Amino acid sequence: MERLKRTLNTRLGFMASLVFLLWLKTIITYFTEFNLGATDVFQYLTMFINPIGFAIAVFSLCLFINRPKISYSLMLVIYVVISILIYANVLYYREFSNFIPVSTMLGVASVSKGLGNNTVSMISPHDFIYLLDFILLIVAFATKYIRIDTRPFRKLNAMASFMFGLMFFSLNLMISEANRPQLLGRTFDQTYLVKYLGLPAFTIYDGLQTVHSDQVKSTAIGTDIDPALKYVQNHYAKPDPEYYGIAKKKNIIIIHLESFQQALINLRVNGQEVTPFLNGLYNSNETLSFDNFYHQVGQGKTSDAETMLETGLFGTASGTFFNNQASSNTLEGAPAILQQTYGYSSAVFHGNVSSFYHRDSVYKNLGYNYFFDKSYFNSDGENSIGMGLKDKLLFAESPKYLEQMQQPFYTKFITLTNHWDFGLDDIDNDGFKTAETPDKHVNGYFLTAHYLDASLKEFFEYLKTSGLYDNSMVILYGDHYGISNDRNRNLAPILGYNQDNWNDFDNAQMQRVPFMIHMKGLNGGIRHEYGGEIDVLPTLLHLEGINSSKYIQVGTDLLSKEHSQLVPFRNGDFVTPKYTVLKNQQDVYANKTGELIDLKANPDLADKVAKWNKQVKEKFKISDNVQKMNLLRFYTPLGFTPVDPAKYSYQHQIEQMIKIRDDLGNKSTSMYSKNGNTSTTNFYNTDAPELRDNRNPIDNINSAVKAK
Repeated sequence: MERLKRTLNTRLGFMASLVFLLWLKTIITYFTEFNLGATDVFQYLTMFINPIGFAIAVFSLCLFINRPKISYSLMLVIYVVISILIYANVLYYREFSNFIPVSTMLGVASVSKGLGNNTVSMISPHDFIYLLDFILLIVAFATKYIRIDTRPFRKLNAMASFMFGLMFFSLNLMISEANRPQLLGRTFDQTYLVKYLGLPAFTIYDGLQTVHSDQVKSTAIGTDIDPALKYVQNHYAKPDPEYYGIAKKKNIIIIHLESFQQALINLRVNGQEVTPFLNGLYNSNETLSFDNFYHQVGQGKTSDAETMLETGLFGTASGTFFNNQASSNTLEGAPAILQQTYGYSSAVFHGNVSSFYHRDSVYKNLGYNYFFDKSYFNSDGENSIGMGLKDKLLFAESPKYLEQMQQPFYTKFITLTNHWDFGLDDIDNDGFKTAETPDKHVNGYFLTAHYLDASLKEFFEYLKTSGLYDNSMVILYGDHYGISNDRNRNLAPILGYNQDNWNDFDNAQMQRVPFMIHMKGLNGGIRHEYGGEIDVLPTLLHLEGINSSKYIQVGTDLLSKEHSQLVPFRNGDFVTPKYTVLKNQQDVYANKTGELIDLKANPDLADKVAKWNKQVKEKFKISDNVQKMNLLRFYTPLGFTPVDPAKYSYQHQIEQMIKIRDDLGNKSTSMYSKNGNTSTTNFYNTDAPELRDNRNPIDNINSAVKAK
């Protein structure tokens, strides 16, 4: 004890004690308050070490101060500030299952609003543990167990301590980036940053992102929207009269096919169809299918696909729009447009946590009435895999919510099972025998795709037996690639290609993803027009009979005879019906033959490529400026009211739905009401192993209320 006392009575020893107490407090919150979702040894390692490096570096700055009392006082102030930050996040997390963004901290009113009106009720009896360290420090100083070390502290030692803290933090960051590449570039989720880097580091990073975003937005003026308005006016594609308004006031069901590539359609492995149900849907005469449809995502991947689907604008060039701007920007989202035009209700069904990609904030800004995330489903144990709830279980449990929604509704189902690293057990499939390539991830990709396909078949059967099918339009699209370019060579033989001849052109063609529009009575067929995800929203609006020309969207209606078939990728490459242009126009391939073209020998083509490149840059510039500068705040389309996200809450959603249903009485248009106030979940049949003994674990909304 005497040795410990001597150590604590040195300035470095006192600093070390603060680091230890802060580390202990942080670890306690990680494992008792926050659900950080660590899944492997590296993630647990980063959780244990991430408070240390940052704390050492920050406290070491106080060692440079010559005056001992000021040095000690500043260390204590920093300790108190970080402790308050931790506890404030504990309270916030109890209410919102998320961490406090800097934008919420900017004012007392914002914080109060963020924490809610019942802050006191969120305080638990066991919270006294967050005061024990303060009591310990007060007692230690009061009894003079700890005294201020008045001896000078060498600047060289202070620098050594500071550099050690930075090196430790750098090691932490290196391990984090190895386990989750592009952690800072894509900032998937606040939870990820806290899990890997710690709360203070997350707060500083979020603050820098907020400041940068606000600086860009603050420079904008009203006339900055003019180029975007002019662009939309000059590039608007008039709808095809045959399809315009054909789905007016129909329910819209969007199915987001995770990591699903066009190459899977009609593909056989070991003589078996990988996706037999989707193949039938794709080839149906009641489906409009597009075989030259490309994903156009950047670093935001899935969230970029959602950005394009919901807003008609691209994701940002770096980072993710959902994380960096979407929560605070003025948006013209599909849910709001449909609600204000035809009275649609809207919801998202997703088996991951609500905070991932800041969806719990972004969806409110888009105008979504409901968001049923992981917490609304039984996602424990074997029910989840990889990123979250298995697809069969997502679809099987969703009808108890879906049937309560007022029709017409706009819903989006975000699947997860077909996400990297494709680790589904064989037991989840119906005897499907996958490929045997040298790459286990490629082999697993066929298993998870087959499972997703079976999930969709079960869901469609429910739509038909429940009666929803007859009055619904179902749109299915792949959000981005599943197999990355560095693994495509292992995939090549299964697709019928020579892997030795595989090149960049082949990689570009692998960026095709399915896009299907299915509706009873639709005049369908396989369409060969070139297009991408940026074209989905104007196409959807025209099918609904809504003229898209008054909204700021840079895509065009895929069904229009005036549709632009120039498809840009987020990295600047692009595809046309005849050519694929890569590597900043250095490589141009003929789509028909796959041959590399010498532009020097084809000056006319070189001029066309330069013209296309200019068009691509203009398209991205318009979209990026609108997003980065929040330009939609300067323009309100006629008949549209900007969304007020404060009017939306994803707390007590089930009770909200029941109240709306009961208040409407005989005027309720929900499937539950239409079915004589009886649940339709008994129509749902699934062979999911997890549900074989109890096929409908929560078979109606009243049971769901009890579960919540």
